[in-house]
Amino acid sequence: MAVAVLGLAATLFVRPFTRGNAAAEDATVVRISMSGWSQKVVEATTDEPLQITMVNLDNPFHTDGGGWHNFVVPELDFEARVAPERTETFSVDVSSLSPGDYPFYCDICCGGKDNPFMQGTLRVS
Repeated sequence: MAVAVLGLAATLFVRPFTRGNAAAEDATVVRISMSGWSQKVVEATTDEPLQITMVNLDNPFHTDGGGWHNFVVPELDFEARVAPERTETFSVDVSSLSPGDYPFYCDICCGGKDNPFMQGTLRVS
């Protein structure tokens, strides 16, 4: 019985890292959970699209947002959503931005963009 429980626990721990799209080789990887972003600052340059692989560590049983998370950059009118326990890679075109710092956030759960753990900075050079 203990072996079955440990096997299930290992499967549930590893699954968010292995499901969904494979990470692009040159993508910036950010993880998000109910605890917030793993990376608070994401670096980008205006001369190439920013590739982000977002790993959603939460499961669908969370009552706040159902485990979904999103990556929102208001200055670009950009939003990408990632389902619970999934990994998605997406491209963010930052070519229209001037060098500087721009906020990004998750606005689906945990108090949304007003929660300091659900906020980050997109640093464009």
